[in-house]
Amino acid sequence: MELTESYTLPVSQQRAWEALNDTAILGASIPGCERIEAEGANAFALSMAASVGPVKARFKGRMLLTDIDAPRTYTIVFEGQGGVAGFGSGNAHVTLEPGGAGTTKLTYTASVQMGGRLAQIGSRFVDGAASRLTGEFFRRFIAQVSGEDGAQAPAAPASGDAQTKRKKSWTAWISKS
Repeated sequence: MELTESYTLPVSQQRAWEALNDTAILGASIPGCERIEAEGANAFALSMAASVGPVKARFKGRMLLTDIDAPRTYTIVFEGQGGVAGFGSGNAHVTLEPGGAGTTKLTYTASVQMGGRLAQIGSRFVDGAASRLTGEFFRRFIAQVSGEDGAQAPAAPASGDAQTKRKKSWTAWISKS
C-alpha cells in the first residue's frame, strides 16, 4: 500500500525539522501513543493503543531514520507488532521545503505491508482509519509546533500540489486512539 500527501506547516523549515525529531512532540502528536523513546542513534521504540475498524490492539514497534539530510529530508523505516491483530512494516520518505512567510511544505510518500487480521479487514476500514489518524496527527503536531491549544481544525493538505494522491495508508496498522 502507498500514500502520498503534503501539508503546509506554520513554522520555519528548521523548526519543523526539530519538531519531527523531538520525542516529546511526536508522543503528544501521535494518536494513542503510550511511549516513544530514543533507542540509540536515529532509532526509536514506540508503543500505542490503536484500532482499525473492528481490530483493536496494543502495538509495539521500532522506527529507524535513514538517508538523513538535515533539515530537508529523511526516510523512516518502521515495523510494528500487534499480537493477534497483525503486523505492519514499511517506510516513509519525508521532505521539508521552505514555503512563503515562514511556512514549510512537508511532503511524505509511504509504503506499508500488513499481515494478520489487519490485512483481512479490507481497504475501506484501513483507508478510513488512515485518514483519521493522519488528520489527527497533523492537527496535534501543528498545535505543538506553533504553540496553539490544539483546538484548531485538522491541517489541510498543501494547495498548489499536483493534488494530494491518496492510495492506501502507510499508517493503517496504527489508527486513532
